[in-house]
Amino acid sequence: MDFSADSSYLQVSTGSYKRQVYEVPSGKQLVDQAVIDRITWATWTSVLGDEVIGIWSRHAEKADVNCACVSHSGINLVTGDDFGMVKLFDFPCPEKFVRTCFCIITTSTVDIMVFYCFSRRHMMEIFPSLNL
Repeated sequence: MDFSADSSYLQVSTGSYKRQVYEVPSGKQLVDQAVIDRITWATWTSVLGDEVIGIWSRHAEKADVNCACVSHSGINLVTGDDFGMVKLFDFPCPEKFVRTCFCIITTSTVDIMVFYCFSRRHMMEIFPSLNL
């Protein structure tokens, strides 16, 4: 879930893999794509949308990419997937099948990614799946 920079809109990704945008505080769904395209987002954690088409590999299925997070500077995007891969992309990445800038392989499915910003350095925290 992400708020626009002016807190007038909220975007969510549904379980049926649809990106939905709502007006705040009315809760009315925004369907005009031209208006949606002009929104500046304060954060970006969605794996859906024209801005992140490039995170999907040729053979990826809808459920393969679990999470995404844009850096505070708005120029990098990190994703986590079912294969334990943490990938770094330039943001936005609207072209299909973009090559990653950097990739880390973990031992578990990655469900949540968070960027932290300290001065001019960024730190990333990875939350693997707890398959109990």
